[in-house]
Amino acid sequence: MTTIINALSPSRRLRLPEPASSDAFRQPSYDCRDQSDAVKVVVYVPGVEAAGVDIEARGPDLVITARKSHFVRVNWQALHLEGAQRDYQLRLRLGSGFDYAAMQAEIRQGVLSVTLPKRQLHEAGASGRLQHVA
Repeated sequence: MTTIINALSPSRRLRLPEPASSDAFRQPSYDCRDQSDAVKVVVYVPGVEAAGVDIEARGPDLVITARKSHFVRVNWQALHLEGAQRDYQLRLRLGSGFDYAAMQAEIRQGVLSVTLPKRQLHEAGASGRLQHVA
């Protein structure tokens, strides 16, 4: 008697959880408006409360991470909604001409408004002046 053992197809193999990457987030819709003394960024993050918002300045970048409140229901079943239920992350390269310490933000009904005041030319220091390179 001959026994044939077939290898499992790639879709049936045990998969280990992958480390969190940029695919764990999705980019929200946003709008930037340049004002005379500031830049206003409006980010649309439905389902997010104020406690779930993290705003961080990394050099010339502004990184906004908004996490939804995830509730697990008793009768939970996977409906392929994982993509729609991902948290939001927005990364904008704004430059160093802003006063990130004086930033103001508020959230109302899933609309996050961030106001970044511009630095004055004398506050910007050497980065605001023209430099002769060659």
